Amino acid sequence: MNPEATSSPSDLDGAVERAGSARHLLVALDFDGTLAPLVDDPMSARMLPAARDALDRLSSAPETTVALVSGRTLEHLAEISERSPDSRIHLAGSHGAEFWHPGGEQDADTDDDAELRDVLTDRAEAMIGGLDGAWIERKRFGFGLHTRLSDPQRAAEAIARIDELVAAHAPAWRRRTGQDILEFASRHEGKDSAIRRLRELVGADAVVFAGDDVTDEDALASLEPGDIGIRVGGGESVATYRVADAAALAVLLGRLAEARTRG
Repeated sequence: MNPEATSSPSDLDGAVERAGSARHLLVALDFDGTLAPLVDDPMSARMLPAARDALDRLSSAPETTVALVSGRTLEHLAEISERSPDSRIHLAGSHGAEFWHPGGEQDADTDDDAELRDVLTDRAEAMIGGLDGAWIERKRFGFGLHTRLSDPQRAAEAIARIDELVAAHAPAWRRRTGQDILEFASRHEGKDSAIRRLRELVGADAVVFAGDDVTDEDALASLEPGDIGIRVGGGESVATYRVADAAALAVLLGRLAEARTRG
């Protein structure tokens, strides 16, 4: 791990210039905590205006592909990112198990565990119903336990209950932890596989990826020589570069947009 990822202006400027000169650049970004500040009500999250402006400019630049790669369901990611019908920004939801591409193309994968998902989600909701501040989010291939509004003792109790439930009935499901969230899914794709798929789809020879949470480390660790990985905020990371918060990343993306449209 790399807790000392650099945030020096000169190093970041150099990274921006390298990305700006790529033949075809893929800019793939987490959403929550990366483009939008973390909020207590997840569906109220919205991209910072400066980040939106930078992504609009990048997605219009020659030989540049922009994608949002999130643990959110595709439906929720489309809502919080305020996707328009003519958007040029690719969406990868459910940690890379769902995709939407410009032009309205959307994956039609079915969920073979849909019945089990619904049963376990119902049971999970009943199990934590009396724990203040904990709640269940229904997802396409599983569910998530949110504990942002819980005190540590209640959060630990909720996590223990849900872990026991899934271990008993769906031991093969993938378990993920993030900032105040525990997720389980029948699908095992990760943000690393999402990056690989997008890279191949558009023929990118360089990737910029930024994220703020544990689930983003899969993508950061999968980057190839010549790619640029950025950790947003604190915490250990394999990323080479670091920025303080979503606002700082928006500034960096603005500089990258300038580099891609220069001349």
